[in-house]
Amino acid sequence: MFKKVFRSGFLVRSGHTVLTWLITLVLFLHDTDLRRCEEEGELMQPVAFSLLVLLSVLLYFTVSLMDPGFILTDSVQAPPGVSEEQEAMLPQTTAAPRLRRCGYCLLQQQPMRAKHCKACQRCVRKFDHHCPWIENCVGEQNHCWFLLYLLVQLGALAWAFHLTLSGLSWSPVEWGPWLKAHSVLLGCAGVTGVFSAVVLVLLGCHLYLAATNTTTWEFMSRPRIAYLRNWGDGEENPFDRGLLCNLWDFFCVCRAVAWERVYQRAHRSDHA
Repeated sequence: MFKKVFRSGFLVRSGHTVLTWLITLVLFLHDTDLRRCEEEGELMQPVAFSLLVLLSVLLYFTVSLMDPGFILTDSVQAPPGVSEEQEAMLPQTTAAPRLRRCGYCLLQQQPMRAKHCKACQRCVRKFDHHCPWIENCVGEQNHCWFLLYLLVQLGALAWAFHLTLSGLSWSPVEWGPWLKAHSVLLGCAGVTGVFSAVVLVLLGCHLYLAATNTTTWEFMSRPRIAYLRNWGDGEENPFDRGLLCNLWDFFCVCRAVAWERVYQRAHRSDHA
């Protein structure tokens, strides 16, 4: 029973939510800028911070619970709003490697850029990685939302870190009493500081991936991926259409993409 609850992501999501609101409550109860603004009747900063935290929690659950691009059947059914023509698999030609067969969920034709996730036990379109933080895969349908969540979360964490520092008094006193008086705020500063650094690194990495139209899996496992290993000099990316086009596709194209078509167009232009 407990194993099933843990696998469902309930503990991870509950822990994230409780920790988020617990730190927010600490910042309001201690003598921080939030508390001082509230006492002076200046509610702009407390309201703005609360809304930013609420937005980060809503985005967290959006990314955590939404379908990342699971492939449910061998016929590769299209998500709602996607036509069959967009989803149709291309005939195999010498321009593209043969589509793989998934040995886990027994798909006869695994779409290009898809990968089986052992944690979710499904194949995921344009698989990036399985994130234990959100207890869900990051794939074609939720990658842009994941990046947006990281941006908002970084803003909330950095602001919270600044607020914890505003509650610390730096007057010269003995270390023992000072640490005891500020132990809670110091704990919050440690948590928000560490997570700010982690989220900043993740945000930078995923902005780079979005700008180059690649995924974490492709970046880390390129020598083992047939359609990348055999392309060009081994360093080029057949899906890279330039910075602006890559960012437009990442943030604005809200549909499943037949990457086999993109690959074949890149192959034809490369050999033109």
